[in-house]
Order: sequence, then structure tokens, then C-alpha cells
Amino acid sequence: MNRAERDELCFLPATDLVALVRRRDLSPVDIVDAVLDRMAEVDPVLAAFCTPTPERARARAASLADDLVHGRPAGPLAGVPIGVKDLLSTAGVRTTSGSAVHADHVPDEDDIVVERSVAAGAVVLGKTNATEFGYSPVGHNELFPVTRNPWNPALTPGGSSAGSAAAVAAGLGPVALGSDGGCSVRVPAAHCGLVGFKASMGRVPVYPGCRDERLPGVSGWESVEHIGPLTRTVADAALMLSVLAGPDPRDRHSIPCGDVDWQEAARRGAADGVAGLRVAWSPDLGHLAVDPEVRRVTRAAVDVLERELGCRVEQVTPDWADPAAAFQALVVAETDLRGMRRMIDEQGPRMSPHLVAWMRHPWTAEDLTDANIARKALVNRMARLMAGHDVLVTPTAAVPPFPVGILGPTETDGRAVAETAWIGFNYPASLTGQPAVSVPAGWTADGLPVGLQIVGRHLADATVLRAAAAFERVAPWAHRRPGGVRAAGRAGS
Repeated sequence: MNRAERDELCFLPATDLVALVRRRDLSPVDIVDAVLDRMAEVDPVLAAFCTPTPERARARAASLADDLVHGRPAGPLAGVPIGVKDLLSTAGVRTTSGSAVHADHVPDEDDIVVERSVAAGAVVLGKTNATEFGYSPVGHNELFPVTRNPWNPALTPGGSSAGSAAAVAAGLGPVALGSDGGCSVRVPAAHCGLVGFKASMGRVPVYPGCRDERLPGVSGWESVEHIGPLTRTVADAALMLSVLAGPDPRDRHSIPCGDVDWQEAARRGAADGVAGLRVAWSPDLGHLAVDPEVRRVTRAAVDVLERELGCRVEQVTPDWADPAAAFQALVVAETDLRGMRRMIDEQGPRMSPHLVAWMRHPWTAEDLTDANIARKALVNRMARLMAGHDVLVTPTAAVPPFPVGILGPTETDGRAVAETAWIGFNYPASLTGQPAVSVPAGWTADGLPVGLQIVGRHLADATVLRAAAAFERVAPWAHRRPGGVRAAGRAGS
């Protein structure tokens, strides 16, 4: 196939690829060869994959093709190529967690979500770049080249699932796995023009991440960590969740999922809409500085919810305090702080400076217990807000993508802000464990994507999916291709 045909194939949704493979109109080998060919062209500039595994992918695709020839079941992800965030374990494949300290670590088991994806017929293309242990909202670490945004390679794709988002946006597979403790699926989805779904706490089991006590840095975040898909369509996110969700005894937080038919929820939203849905709209949560372009684009998206979808929109100002400090303290409370500080003593110059500072801060017992009390207060206030609404809608990130090499802007809309203040919309749903999705709200005047976050009630994942699918139907985005990818391809060819 020529380049144009190859690129069309690379941008097909996973749902289309599965249908083509099952009809025997397309072979998993053809799909993987096309994606790997495109990867060789564009990834030298984007650095989405830190450890690509092309030969393993080709062997896996050939095995799946053989299964199809002999009539063996193809699985719900038949031949779908996926990227796997480098914080997620892959048996026999290097998993560094974005840290030079673990540069040579090779796990002896797969993460549950990898295990389930492969069992469902997915083809793993390799590991996607992540920030060190996930402790940063942007796409760089001290081990690999900085990951760049396919819409403009001078800008960040967000993080910590930076490589996963950049890969999907660039057509390097329709799906990638990410993890989201504070923002790390939703923010890169917003910055890369994608769907990023964080299901309710416990829907998607997490292991060995957050639970491997042998690895400082890997063993933290237990009560806030979620794993979810980054995709170009809501239907693909629903497909992935139908594979990933469900309890596992290795995750004590995991819960049954029989109350959610993920794919049916997306179909219903697209077909029937969400007229009458009660939407609490907050453009700034009452305390966040927000870029004017983000305000404009997300406000227009909310107008679509109200005027075209018939939602009942009420602008609200939540009554909780900024939870950023509490979130940071809770992460520390769940971290192997002794192990991390010992590692910093031995390896500090090889580690990210902001991570070293975070771990070296003189935390007190009161800091940590105050954070727990702050979370309880937030959960209570959120429950009261959601009692009168079906979803809370906000911007996903307070600013559009910004230049690589910084943690974030220190001024937004004329206000001095902390360099991580731009991710503040994401903390509440992380701390409460509620389902949340980022979908493309639109694009700035400069052609950069802006995300809209939809947060559901406790365990109301189906409502979030329906709302996202309904919005996608009237304000579609998957047809848009990043202009920076073409520039990157020319630079890398």
C-alpha cells in the first residue's frame, strides 16, 4: 500500500479494525506492519515509544493471523495494536517507570491490564514514555528523549502518560494504556485531542503497579491510582473498558462491574443522546486561573451540551478548597518514603529534580493526616454537589499545550500561579475516585486541542460514557489529524 493508504489504515478506530479482521478483510499482520512503518517515520521526532518491540509485535500478529486461518477465536481486540505506558509491567520487556534508577528492570509478570489486553487479542507495540514514576504532569524524564506533541512537536503532550497520548494522536495504534493517579490519562488526552477515560476507583484492577513493595517509586499512589485507555473515539474507550474492567484478587480495591455494559452505554449515548441530563458547569472550580482560549473553547462545548443535546446546565462554584496540597501529601503518605529517600541518597543526580524535592520535603505527621481530613471534606462536598446533578463538567487542563522542558506556566491569564496549577481540575475526581473522561472540546485559534472533563457520580461510569458519546456525535473530532505529525514525518524521513 502507498503512504496515504497506510496512514488511513493507521488512523482507523479499533472498532473498525476488529470488524475488518473478523471478516478476514484485513490481516493483523497488515495492520501491525503499517503501524510499525509509520512509527519508523514519525517517532524519531515524537519519542512516544521508549522501548518499542517490533519483532515481538510482528510475531504476535502472525500468530493471531494463524489463529484466524484455522478458525480459532479472534478475541474482542483481534489484531488491535496498542502501546503500554512504561509504568505498567510487561513480562520479559524492560519497564523503567521512566527512571534511570530502573533503566534495566525487566519484570517477571504482566500488569493485569496488559494480561487482559493480550488475552483479548491485542498486539503490544512496545512501551510508551512516561515521567519518572508518574510524578509529573509533563512528558519528560532523565532517561529518554522528551516526548513531543504531534500537534506541534515544540510543545508538551502532557503527562505522565505522555508517550501513550502522543502515540495514539500520531496514528501509532488506535489505543494505548495509561495510568491516572492525579491527571495522567485525562491531561495528555486533553493536550493531544483524544479521549482519556478514568473509570471509577476499582473498576479496572491495578497490579503490580502501586503494590510491588520491592520497588520504591513503583509502590505508591494506591488509593488514587487508576488505569485507563487513551483512544481517538468514545467507542474505542468503551471497547477497551469492556476488556479491562472487572475484579481481580490481587487488587484489594477492585470491584464487580456487572452494573455497566460499557459498549452499550456508548451506543446509547450516540444513538439516543442525553436530553435532560443535569450538568453542573464550572469554568474554574472557583479558584483556578484559566487561559482565555480554554475558557472560550470549553464554554462553547457546554453550549453544545445545552442547545444541541438538551442538557440542563447550571453554572456552579464548588465549595471546596484547592486540594492540590492535600493531594501531594496523600501521595507521599502512600509512598515508600524511606525507600525513596534512600534511593535519592544513592541515585539523586540521576533523578528528576522536582521528584527529589517532593520526597525531600520535611513532611510531618500532621501534614499527612491533614491531607486525609481534606480528602474526606472534599468527598462530602462533592457528594452534596452531585446530589442535584448527573455530571460535573469542567475544562480538563487550565491551559493549552505549552513548550517542552517546563512543568507548567507560572502565569495564567495575568495571575501568578504554581507551575503545576494548570492540572487542578483533575484532583477532585482522583481523590473521590469518581469516573471522569476528557474529550476534545475544540481547538484554539492556533490549532491546539482543548479538553472537556466530564465527571460522573460515584460509580456512574455509564452516565459518563453516554454523555461523552452524545457529545462526540454532535461535535466529532476523530477526523482531525495533527499537523505536526506530517512535519515530524518529513523531519524523520
